[in-house]
Amino acid sequence: MNQIEITHISTTPESRWKKQKVQIASGKKSNLYLDGSLHQTFEGFGGCFNELGWIALEKLSVADRKKVLDELFDPKAGCRFNFCRMPIGASDYGAEWYSLNENEGDFAMKKFSIKRDEEILIPYIREALKRRKDLKIFASPWSPPTWMKFPKVYNYGTLIWKPEYLCAYALYFVKFIAAYAKQGIRIDQIHVQNEPVADQKFPSCLWTGTQMKEFIRDYLAPAFKKAGVSAEIWLGTLNTDDYNHFIHAVLSDPKALAAITGVGFQWAGKGAIARTEESWPGIKLMQTENECGDGKNSWDYAIYIHELIRHYLSHGANAYVYWNMVLEPRGKSSWGWEQNSMVVVDPKTRKATYTPEYYVMKHFSHYINPGAERLGLAGSWTSNSTAFQNPDGSVVLNVCNPHAQAQELTFQLTESKVFRIRLEGQSLNTVVLKV
Repeated sequence: MNQIEITHISTTPESRWKKQKVQIASGKKSNLYLDGSLHQTFEGFGGCFNELGWIALEKLSVADRKKVLDELFDPKAGCRFNFCRMPIGASDYGAEWYSLNENEGDFAMKKFSIKRDEEILIPYIREALKRRKDLKIFASPWSPPTWMKFPKVYNYGTLIWKPEYLCAYALYFVKFIAAYAKQGIRIDQIHVQNEPVADQKFPSCLWTGTQMKEFIRDYLAPAFKKAGVSAEIWLGTLNTDDYNHFIHAVLSDPKALAAITGVGFQWAGKGAIARTEESWPGIKLMQTENECGDGKNSWDYAIYIHELIRHYLSHGANAYVYWNMVLEPRGKSSWGWEQNSMVVVDPKTRKATYTPEYYVMKHFSHYINPGAERLGLAGSWTSNSTAFQNPDGSVVLNVCNPHAQAQELTFQLTESKVFRIRLEGQSLNTVVLKV
């Protein structure tokens, strides 16, 4: 047997990121093995840049803030994030509600401005870019400018469906990309609307599949072409499992399909990704927002998040994006919803704590590199596992043991290479095998 370098990292409620031993198990029947199939090429992991995240980070000392940012973005440190999201205007985790042009009737977007972003969001993004120059960024609005909506509010309503408004809104995206380019920040993708089928208490805007198709086909794609914009257009970020009336309604139109690079799913769209992968094998897929939690950052919820990540990766997602990377304790939004985060910053002690979901993300993102191909698995542990092969040939196996008791996993890499792996109770596990 050729010499293989094996690394096994385990995290439990009691012990975080601990090295474990892996034993040779030749001749023993395996309960997990590679089935020989190759699937999607993976592009990366990341999180969302939100105002409340940067506000929390600024409450740390300079040294502690640097450490948290290193743990999120440094390519040699913790999560090594390379694929992130940002809002266009206010998200529900903005400090206030705003858009980038609240000047009614400015159809030419002459008064478009990212001045507010220069104070909060752009410093956050620049810190990430210092550490990860190859960082990809995609952006989506929660609400258009209020004067372009009926009624004229952030947290309700729809886009006014008249040509002059639709042309102006397409120009709004063009101006956004150009303004960020002037700041030295490349926007790689535009997702047309955050959660287009949710009429929320926070900034939101309702769309139908037919409207999304028409806007992309007749307004946004032509505006990008005219302006020479290279950013991709994505059908996202979808919070619906209604495949027929939204996803198929858009992608079945040849001109709309030609303009769209991929489909982005929020956690509420997890039932539709399998049908999309099955019906449109050439299109890219992404998980654009991790499920939010309740602010308690419990271990049980982290196990659930592991299941979600595995679900999306196993159904063709090329990228997976966490929601709020950093928040204050309980993670309360500007309108009162408490949510989880990877890092919690206590403003009283000025200290940062890494939550269980930080380790969930790190168990995937630290070892799975951009360009990795997903490997098909079979056996009784398949539903708790994923496997990728990195461009350097190393195989990364990620396994969750959701049971209270320790379990034994016997993993067969090839016919002659079988390994016995102890999975502690309630554990997250990453095993890296290098020939």
